Amino acid sequence: MEKIDFVIPWVDGNDKLWREEKRKYIPNDEGDDREIRFRDNGLLRYWFRGIEKFAPWVNKVYFVTCGHKPEWLNINHPKLEIICHTDYIPNQYLPTFSSHVIELNFHRIKDLSEKFVYFNDDFYLIKNVKPNDFFINDLPCDCLVESAITPRIGEFSSILCETVGVINKNFSKKDIRRNFLNIYNPKYKELLIRTFSTLPYYHIMGFYNPHICQSFRKSTFNEVWSKEYDILHKTCMNRFRGKNDVSQYLFRYWQLCKGEFVPQYPIGKMYNISSDIRVICNTIEKQKYKVIAINDTDDVNNIDDRENQIKSAFMKILPDKSSYEL
Repeated sequence: MEKIDFVIPWVDGNDKLWREEKRKYIPNDEGDDREIRFRDNGLLRYWFRGIEKFAPWVNKVYFVTCGHKPEWLNINHPKLEIICHTDYIPNQYLPTFSSHVIELNFHRIKDLSEKFVYFNDDFYLIKNVKPNDFFINDLPCDCLVESAITPRIGEFSSILCETVGVINKNFSKKDIRRNFLNIYNPKYKELLIRTFSTLPYYHIMGFYNPHICQSFRKSTFNEVWSKEYDILHKTCMNRFRGKNDVSQYLFRYWQLCKGEFVPQYPIGKMYNISSDIRVICNTIEKQKYKVIAINDTDDVNNIDDRENQIKSAFMKILPDKSSYEL
C-alpha cells in the first residue's frame, strides 16, 4: 500500500506569547481576526484517539503549528511529525495568522507523501475508515457537484467567488463534462439536483463543499502554484484572512475539473456547534458517519456547556487514552 499521510494544523488561541505577537499585526480595516478563527475547543485529543482507533493504517500525522503544542501530546510518537510554520512556509509570508497561508503551502512540508488527507482540527473520525475511503488507484475520492455560490455578508462567499474565478480562467463546463460519470454519477444521490440546477448557465458557478476532511495529491499543489502563482502569492502576503484571498478549495476544484478523482458520496457530515446539541451528540454516539465536522460559529450561547456535552459523547466511543497522549 502506498503511503497516505494526514495533515492537521492547530493553533492554541490561549497562548499568551502568540496572542501578543498577533496583536502586533492586527489589521485596522480588513482581515479576519475573529475569535472563532483561533479558538481551541478542547476536543483535540479525541481527534488523535479517532485516528489511532479508526485509521491505524495512516503513514504519518503532520501536526502543523506556529510552534506551540498541547502539553499532553506525545511528541515522540513514531508516526507524529511536529511541523512549525517556519519549517515549510517561505519567510516572506511569515508570521502568518491566516489559515489560507498555512494551507496553500502544504506541498512544501518536507517528506510529505504524494497522497495526503487534510483535516481541520474540528474534523473527527468516529467510525472505521480504510485507505480507499480517501484514495483509489492513486486518485483522491471526491464528489464533483456543481452548486451556485450563495452571496452572503462576510468574507467567506467573497473568497469562494475569487477561487471559482480562477477556476473559470483555466477550465470550462466542457472540460468537466468530458467524463459523464464524473459529474452525473448516481453515487451523488440527492446532490445531483444541485448540478442539474446549473445546467442553463455557461460558466462554472461553483461547487458543493462537503466541509469534511479532503484528499489531495501534492503534485496538484505544485501544478496550481506553477500556473497561478500571482494570486496564490498575493493571498499568502496577507497576515490574516481577507475577502480577496483564494483558499485551499482551489486545489480541490482543480482536481475535480481535470477529472483526477474517483466519484464518491461524502463520507461525513458537518454541523455548526450552534446546531441542536442532541443531534450532534447522537451522531457521535451512534457513529452515523465516518467523519463529523463541528464547525465553530459566532452565534452560539453556552459554549462551555455544549463542548462538555460533546466531550461526553466522544468519551462513549473513544474512552481510552491513545498512544499520541502522554
